[in-house]
Amino acid sequence: MKKLIIILSLLFFLCVPVFAQDPNELTPLEAATEGLQTNINIVWTCIAAFLVFFMQAGFAMVEAGFTRAKNAVNILMKNLMDFSVGTVTFALVGFGLMFGASNGLFGTTHFGLSDMGDPMSWNWTFLIFQTVFAATAATIVSGAMAERTKFVSYLVYSLFITAFIYPIFGSWAWGGLLDGGGWLENMGFLDFAGSTVVHSVGGWLALAGAIILGPRIGKYGPDGKPKAIIGHNIPLAALGVFILWFGWFGFNPGSTTTGDGSIGYIAVTTNIAAAVGAIVAMVVSWVVLKKPDASMSLNGALAGLVSITAPCDGVSPLGAAMIGAVGGALVVFAVIFIDKVLKIDDPVGAASVHGVCGAWGTISCGLFNLDSGLFYGGGMHQLGVQLIGVGAAFVWAFGLGLILFNIIKYTIGLRVTAEEEIKGLDIGEHGMEAYTGFQIFTTT
Repeated sequence: MKKLIIILSLLFFLCVPVFAQDPNELTPLEAATEGLQTNINIVWTCIAAFLVFFMQAGFAMVEAGFTRAKNAVNILMKNLMDFSVGTVTFALVGFGLMFGASNGLFGTTHFGLSDMGDPMSWNWTFLIFQTVFAATAATIVSGAMAERTKFVSYLVYSLFITAFIYPIFGSWAWGGLLDGGGWLENMGFLDFAGSTVVHSVGGWLALAGAIILGPRIGKYGPDGKPKAIIGHNIPLAALGVFILWFGWFGFNPGSTTTGDGSIGYIAVTTNIAAAVGAIVAMVVSWVVLKKPDASMSLNGALAGLVSITAPCDGVSPLGAAMIGAVGGALVVFAVIFIDKVLKIDDPVGAASVHGVCGAWGTISCGLFNLDSGLFYGGGMHQLGVQLIGVGAAFVWAFGLGLILFNIIKYTIGLRVTAEEEIKGLDIGEHGMEAYTGFQIFTTT
């Protein structure tokens, strides 16, 4: 009897802590696991942000290589300043507009980096990751407006893009990633890493800027036919494309903001789309232009990357290949159409790569998504939502772009003088040359 009493007593004392424990309270093992996962998420997201930051160098090299030597310094300065200006304006204004919750005072939380929490808070990691995305949207515009834009005007529109135009649309599609919320995401709009939020917004702004600015001197003859203005350094442009391709492994997989197995899968779909985009662009340019054009092939890789950015997490590898293939073909025809039919001078094809292929990538979610795509039995609903998002992005970015660039044009001026354009913006705007002491020869 005594033994039974002792056994029952031991069982009672062993069970009391279990019964007394708060069911919502984590065990020490669960708490340690959660803390480790949080730290892994922070480290991975920071690494991804640093990769996306390096894409600024890629954009600078692509844009410089595809344009003339006399404007290389100007292009490097624009890429330096759009990231620098964008960092400050997005941190102080844009981040709160995009991800903050209404607080009744300044409109949103996180305005001016308020309510961000202590230095260990996730908010700071999320801020640096979103900052490099905002800078990407801004730098897309510079390529379409290269070789004839006033530097001070560039600084002004870069500020407005990162402070207002990009964050407002971003809040519609991504606000719920932190404390906000938007009407597009409430509809079920899919744009995992920004085919529309980042690339189409930047691409449509670029198109508006190129229209208001007008073509470069000598681009179109008296008969209206376009004349090729050859970039001065295709190897430099190719280096830029490879840097961008490398950085995209932060852009897309990094958008998980979570260190788990999905990173590898998204990297695979991203890489396949880029490779197929380059191949298809080469083949299409070979057929249409009679030569396997290097600049078209390079833009084809970027087109594949832009196209897969929205659906990269929810499509199969085969679907990624098909999305990249369409993007690679689309960019060739879009460049030709904008240049020859619309007669809009876009030196690097920014509107085609980012605007057109960004729209295609977003629409492709409604077709190829394994859960809700039309080709997988999901019906028309997802496709309809995607089309609404693409249309909203065009109206917002292109419309405000026309307004913004016209305001700049009729106030401080948007374009340099003809004399300055002929001499080159390096001398006129910055008082230096990129290749001092070297003779730059031409084959044209």
